[in-house]
Amino acid sequence: MPPIIDIRGLDKTYRSAFRRRPIHALRGVDLTIEPGEIVGVLGPNGAGKTTLLKILLGIVAPTAGTAHLLGQVAGDPGARRRLGYLPENHRFPPYLTARQTLDVYGRMADLDTPTRKERIPRLLEDVGLASWEDTRVGKFSKGMMQRLGLAQALLNLPELVVLDEPTDGVDPVGRRDIRDRLRALKQAGTTVLINSHLLSEIELVCDRVIVLHKGRIIRSGSIDDVARQNTGWRIQLTRLEPGFDASSFGASVDESGHALVLDSGDPSVLNRLIDALRASDHVILGVERHRSSLEAGFIDLITGQEASA
Repeated sequence: MPPIIDIRGLDKTYRSAFRRRPIHALRGVDLTIEPGEIVGVLGPNGAGKTTLLKILLGIVAPTAGTAHLLGQVAGDPGARRRLGYLPENHRFPPYLTARQTLDVYGRMADLDTPTRKERIPRLLEDVGLASWEDTRVGKFSKGMMQRLGLAQALLNLPELVVLDEPTDGVDPVGRRDIRDRLRALKQAGTTVLINSHLLSEIELVCDRVIVLHKGRIIRSGSIDDVARQNTGWRIQLTRLEPGFDASSFGASVDESGHALVLDSGDPSVLNRLIDALRASDHVILGVERHRSSLEAGFIDLITGQEASA
């Protein structure tokens, strides 16, 4: 199958008569996303994430390069019919109920009446709003609005779902439910593109992430790829005996005081440390792979870029 998203040499420069210098939002971006992937778009403020999404949705035209969506030029009405979109800080008319809201959006998507009647209750059930279907959305919390927004994005059974901060304001149970829904979409072959600052959520659900910085993709790969510079081992102990020098192995004591974190992923270094611990009568409860969180890896990557610049 052809890629769901295929971008080549994408540039976007904003120019204004009121600005002396142009703003280069995107600089030579190349990106391919295959069917069934869940991909996270990461980057600090001003990195170009929103501009990238707007070009894919046809809201903004690129200055140079090409962007194809579902085999068609990004922005083509035929491509837009096959995608679902949840914008950040979306708004629904407060006087409509949840069911009425989805009915309005279903009509705008040219869904016939029998399809809407079948699909809307099921979607409200899927996002945990079945008992609220006849409640006006003006009474909804932010988390409930996010759930309703997700149902709206899935109303036309899209091949591609673009989500901008989908779990913002959602409680932990709601975030888990949304993650489960996204995994179900992946199993059904739907592609999901997520823009979020909640890196812990991205880490739990995405197959791959791309990191944007100053309009360029500086890293693309799995979660482990982004955090790989801090991949090592964690050794759990009953207690750390006084006087043991873990630093000579490149290890440090974690915040609990009962475990050592070895930065090196080299098994030979791990074995030497284990031998030293046993020789000094330490009781080892377990050894596991340890890597930094996606957030820590992301911060290291951005900080390194800033330092080199």
